[in-house]
Amino acid sequence: MQIYQPPKAAQSIPVIDIDAAFEGSLDARKQIAWEIHKACRETGFFYIKNHRVPAAMIEGQFAWAKKFFDLPLADKMAIDMKKSRTNAGYEPMGAQKLDSQDAKSEAAPPDLKESFYSGMDLPDDHVLAQAAMRTFGHNQWPDALPEFRTHMNAYWDVMVGLGRHLLPLVALSLDLPEDWFASSFDPPSGTLRLLKYPPHPGSALDNQLGAGAHTDWGTITLLAQDSLGGLEVRNADGEWVEATPIPGTFVINLGDMMSRWTNGLYNSTMHRVKNNRSGQDRYSIPFFFNARPDAVIEAIPGCVSADRPQLFPTCTAIEHLGEMFRRSYGYGLKETAA
Repeated sequence: MQIYQPPKAAQSIPVIDIDAAFEGSLDARKQIAWEIHKACRETGFFYIKNHRVPAAMIEGQFAWAKKFFDLPLADKMAIDMKKSRTNAGYEPMGAQKLDSQDAKSEAAPPDLKESFYSGMDLPDDHVLAQAAMRTFGHNQWPDALPEFRTHMNAYWDVMVGLGRHLLPLVALSLDLPEDWFASSFDPPSGTLRLLKYPPHPGSALDNQLGAGAHTDWGTITLLAQDSLGGLEVRNADGEWVEATPIPGTFVINLGDMMSRWTNGLYNSTMHRVKNNRSGQDRYSIPFFFNARPDAVIEAIPGCVSADRPQLFPTCTAIEHLGEMFRRSYGYGLKETAA
């Protein structure tokens, strides 16, 4: 278990302006890619600004997140994620234990948060929804909020677009062709998550946090956070740094899948969430932009050498995500109801 210690405020997380990546030259994109490379090697996290996602859309997502979590518990439990073949739906308070991905961390307390998951919204008879793939189909939507589905799907589409825009920059940051990752994300298996963190309760267990120290499982995480803050990042020196909310930005980090692809050159950075003591609920909206389930994840040739042998066995994206889900929730992807 990662024992909580106060973060050090001596270092910061870089802010990268990606405006020139939309209409600029290849040289401009390479310059942005170099900033991404430095961030991935140093802090593992970075902010992006001028990302062209409308502020009104982001604000709308937070408004809908509050509407959802304000529903009676019975309405939310009616769409419990365990009822979905792909674990889409509502996750009640204390259901996840993020600080237990390591088998040695079984004593870690459950997280103080509740959440909602959704993936690509497909009918159950769609070919992509037939396999036990965590982010394809089998979403569950609350009857009490008939417009909720429309807004979630619109935001999902915009986040996929932003993820597709970031992928070529990550490829360039590794001296790869801009389209190197494209086939592995055709289609992507993105997951949209809404999170609510209550104020830190007086009854909390020792070292119990909103989200225990963990790494993300997938490829690229795009996070919108509200103004309260609470996200803390462990940098390359092992120091905890506050990811202070910056208006108009997304917080970006790479997950375990990208660490596998880059043979550890880009690490999947440990982070956590501390519940605030302001008396207010904190909301955050991460979007996990992941490779297609059957994409083969193996070390990029340029990241393997005699001095840096291959660190991870080859696997598919769904094999990796399935194992991480089992470690975090205590059951596998195929153990839920159909």
